[in-house]
Amino acid sequence: MKVLIIGGGGREHAIAWKVAKSSKVEKLYCAPGNAGIEECAECIDIPVTNHEGLSDFALSKKIDLTIVGPDDPLADGIVDVFEKKGLRVFGPRKNAAIIESSKVFAKNLMKKYNIPSADYEAFDMSEKAIEYLRSSKYPIVIKADGLALGKGVLICMNYDEAVRAVETIMVDKQFGLAGNRIIIEEFIKGPEVSVLAFCDGTHILPMTSAQDHKRAKDNDQGLNTGGMGTFSPSPFYTEEVDKFCKQYIYQPTMDAMKAEGRDFVGILFVGLMLTEDGPKVLEYNARFGDPEAQVVLPRLENDLVEVFEACIDGKLHETLLSFEEKAAVCVILASDGYPEHYEKGFEIQGLETFSNTEDYHIFHAATKKDQGKILTNGGRVLGVTALGSNLKEARANAYKATEKIYFTNKYMRTDIGKSIE
Repeated sequence: MKVLIIGGGGREHAIAWKVAKSSKVEKLYCAPGNAGIEECAECIDIPVTNHEGLSDFALSKKIDLTIVGPDDPLADGIVDVFEKKGLRVFGPRKNAAIIESSKVFAKNLMKKYNIPSADYEAFDMSEKAIEYLRSSKYPIVIKADGLALGKGVLICMNYDEAVRAVETIMVDKQFGLAGNRIIIEEFIKGPEVSVLAFCDGTHILPMTSAQDHKRAKDNDQGLNTGGMGTFSPSPFYTEEVDKFCKQYIYQPTMDAMKAEGRDFVGILFVGLMLTEDGPKVLEYNARFGDPEAQVVLPRLENDLVEVFEACIDGKLHETLLSFEEKAAVCVILASDGYPEHYEKGFEIQGLETFSNTEDYHIFHAATKKDQGKILTNGGRVLGVTALGSNLKEARANAYKATEKIYFTNKYMRTDIGKSIE
């Protein structure tokens, strides 16, 4: 079969690498792709925002399956465009992707259907939000309603910080239209765990757990980013936690979306906080996490294409997932200055060290080829993933691997997974 992957980051490289292993796939395309994805797919220069161009390409090439990676095209309804043209596509429709594209919708859904989450209030006027903050308990969390590249969540320690956060989001529009509405949410504590799950509109099949590191600097300091590294599995995600989440979070979320007429088919990312009062939902995403995909997919033993097709066909209940016993750790190599100001266009050296190995995976996030050289092309450049018999060994392997890759202004956190040792 012919397969098209939409996107060009580390998540899409991980998906492409896994899809390319399927015995069902004869030809793989990726739009727009990156220098790493070129190694396993033919990259097509069509931006993810060009829904008509992408769907017309899929028609012209007789694509059998399209897989949508990023959040923006899903939120904008790319799946609906493909389906109207009779194309087979994996990902939630626009009316289901709202579970990520609107935090107000997601919080209201959880409240209506008694899915455990932090207490909150929603606001569409900055003045009323600031008035609410005067009697709030601190610390407090303020979130932009819409998509903000994983950066629209601000933890505020006092009233003054909270007022600045509201003004930054709603008045200064730092996150654009995503900040037209905000959520002001109770601050909850505990280990933070991510669980990705396959969904077919009725059934939900969780994958192995992972833990992400969002802040730019060591010891969870600095600004929020799209993710500086991750590991899998999480030692905090016990069988007891899994049982609770399946009963009170995962299936109830699927049932709630169906009850609302928004059947969810695709990948549901559930961000959890394991509080003293039990697991609570921090956020939902409507696609694979990045960099969570870079540690979960290397451990998945199933044919990924077969699982995608089971989701589309409503046959997920016939699937049994299997994961390697090995652990995985991913360290992001970024451009120094990310997520604010950074330079790009520097040659990356050392990538040839990792060819033909199953214990190391270098997933390209922002790279491009120029005259035979691979150059940096963004903030998060590479995801260096290593496997090991346990998390400690996988972490040691990952950091050892980062030493073999060099580019000007290379930056990484040095404490990814350190808390597990």
